[in-house]
Amino acid sequence: MNDALTDRPRIVVVGSLNMDLVLRVARAPEAGETVMAESLHHLPGGKGGNQAVACARLGGEVQLFGRLGNDGHGQALRAALQSDRIDAIGVQTDAQAPTGVATILVDDAAQNRIVVAAGANGRFALDASALSPALSQADCLVAQLEVPLGEVLAAARLAQAAGCRVLLNPSPVQALPEAIWSLVDTLVVNETEAAALGGGEVGTPAEAALAAQKLLGRGPARVVVTLGAAGAVAADSAGCRHHPGMAVQAVDTTAAGDTFMGALAVALGQGQSLDAAVQRGIRAAALCVTRAGAQPSIPTAAEVDASPLPSPWSPL
Repeated sequence: MNDALTDRPRIVVVGSLNMDLVLRVARAPEAGETVMAESLHHLPGGKGGNQAVACARLGGEVQLFGRLGNDGHGQALRAALQSDRIDAIGVQTDAQAPTGVATILVDDAAQNRIVVAAGANGRFALDASALSPALSQADCLVAQLEVPLGEVLAAARLAQAAGCRVLLNPSPVQALPEAIWSLVDTLVVNETEAAALGGGEVGTPAEAALAAQKLLGRGPARVVVTLGAAGAVAADSAGCRHHPGMAVQAVDTTAAGDTFMGALAVALGQGQSLDAAVQRGIRAAALCVTRAGAQPSIPTAAEVDASPLPSPWSPL
């Protein structure tokens, strides 16, 4: 793990790759109802792919480990990774399963509803002989849960052995094995995930702080609870702080959390403090939601540098 300040941290991402089928609708249909879509777009996505792209655009040198089908979607996703200069040599090709697909409804209120067919993501199998050398040179491992949980746990163990910090975004949320908690340096959860893993309602910064304290007690060194437009709560041994959100006109919230995660990982890899990293994440996510699509909406480091600063954080 590199604790010195560095401009381009090395980041390894283990996670999913999907082709997003994005449908713009005025409103989501009720049960049994049919509505007409305003448009349909095929866009690169998947939480692993999104977070890898966010890390790359925001200043990291990124190596991605995942799994694609041997099909047109897979070819398009590989090309997209190459365009963002992401090292995809660790992305496997599955001869049996198709590339993962996500159907995303985005309504006029900028809210999204997502259904994922995992495809090849569900058959991702860790190649320790390739991952271990990558982790030995990396500042952090970034992982989510759209690939099998057992493979994520194995990756976290390899990262710990290599002295590489682990940033985990447990999404989609599920029960976590006890063994993984102590392997995580920084846990990043939204309100729903914080409530499911920490217990209790999470809708306000104060409630997020309570959940974060419970999650800290399970092993991670740091916990960040994202609260959408309300910003985020950062928690560590120094206590809990609320970082306010930024007022923007949202167009599409898809990939906002992944953009936050990428910005956070790069900033921490550069040696910035947790609070500085959270503020960077808020700025990047605020830009993301003003644009449509997943990866097309992820900003660059230069765009974030030129954006306004969020309001100062306050202790909780």
